Amino acid sequence: MNIEILQLIEGAKRAKGLTVIIDVFRAFTMEAYMMARGAEKVIPIGDCDLAYKLKQENPDIILAGERGGKILPGFDVGNSPWELLQLDVTGKTVVHTTSAGTQGIANATGADEILGASLVTAKAVSEYIKKSGAEHVSLVCMGLEGISETEEDTLCAEYIKSLLIGGSVNMEKEIENLKVTSGAKFFDPAQKDVFPAEDFAMCTEVDKFDFVLRLNTDGKGLSYMEKICL
Repeated sequence: MNIEILQLIEGAKRAKGLTVIIDVFRAFTMEAYMMARGAEKVIPIGDCDLAYKLKQENPDIILAGERGGKILPGFDVGNSPWELLQLDVTGKTVVHTTSAGTQGIANATGADEILGASLVTAKAVSEYIKKSGAEHVSLVCMGLEGISETEEDTLCAEYIKSLLIGGSVNMEKEIENLKVTSGAKFFDPAQKDVFPAEDFAMCTEVDKFDFVLRLNTDGKGLSYMEKICL
């Protein structure tokens, strides 16, 4: 198995084989919690206008997402797992658009198969990859808005790779480091309305879920995430 770690939007464009789009803070942590809380379907998209269009066509859809970390106008929830806990998504379709994670999916046009990943599903992702028989695996770290590398996404990629090749990563130490690097925003009182501290804890609960998020396509050509339990 050939495993490569790629970065940002350009990395997504170069990805091939079984492609794992990684966004720890917070897109694919958010989607994992959506699925765990009973959402019927999650539709990750890159285009805000399409999100509004889908909502207009089906008012029962829940809109979730952000730009610059902030909830988009008219959306039901931003990109905060903590805020999601206040919302009942059971049996609902959620349309999700973000600055980084969902942009990676939109740009991974050369992939054979796409998974969305974060620390909460990392081990499940590695198990899925092992069972897939894939010859080439692309681990794409989406970083900040898809244009700047971040420690948490690279950590997630290195952790998944270590699970695949038999290496080791000191996750407890690395997560502590995140508190003073890319995760510091969650502990900044001036940003608590956008980046609540509770999100950091939820995003760094390593291997919390035993399922993966796999991209599928419906009969109308609209892509959505399905929950694959292992």
